[in-house]
Amino acid sequence: MTIKKIRVLLVDDHTVVREGLRALLSNEEDIEVIGEAPDGRRALTMAKQSSPDVIVMDVAMPLLNGMDATKRIVRTLRTTAVLVLSSYTDEDCVSQLLKAGAAGYLSKHSAAEELPKAIREVRRGNKYFSPAIARQLNEQEKARRENYGESTELTEREAEVLQLVATGFSNKESADELGISIKTIEKHRQQVMNKLKIHETAGLTRYAISKGIVDHRKLPHSLVDS
Repeated sequence: MTIKKIRVLLVDDHTVVREGLRALLSNEEDIEVIGEAPDGRRALTMAKQSSPDVIVMDVAMPLLNGMDATKRIVRTLRTTAVLVLSSYTDEDCVSQLLKAGAAGYLSKHSAAEELPKAIREVRRGNKYFSPAIARQLNEQEKARRENYGESTELTEREAEVLQLVATGFSNKESADELGISIKTIEKHRQQVMNKLKIHETAGLTRYAISKGIVDHRKLPHSLVDS
């Protein structure tokens, strides 16, 4: 009897990580890696072309981060499940990825033990979280019920603008990148600052790093140290 394999797309900006994940999954008879992407934008293109069953998605990547890529993929490909695999386990980061449509969230530290099982679970339509992240989500929900506060959730466009600002793009460069006017960029930037209560670029950069929106290793030292 032929086993119908789960078709998986790996998305991570580090080649060595993708190679490690491919090697890990090569031992699974029911899982097939059909491609690799180094950033969210390329992942979106490849996903539309191949319609994988599961996408294993990193968070902090260039061009288009994992959060925004997840939103677009889930909206476009109804039968594809996104499983986040990241070294970032910040509460807000996890929560935002789930709101974006991710079916599960794993810490990279537990990938060797949990990734094949997680892929199978999200393919079946279930949710899957590393035990530590599951506990974290439960604690977060409890705290939310006890201390209801103002939402700081960013829209998809605001998150894109935040990523560009945090990586050093000027308003003009951001406008060119997103194909919108400078005035619109300025409006979104102000909305981001108001929601986050952060009113300087250095603070936005630190926030974006802490939430896994950008990778501090890819930023100029002048931005990280400011």
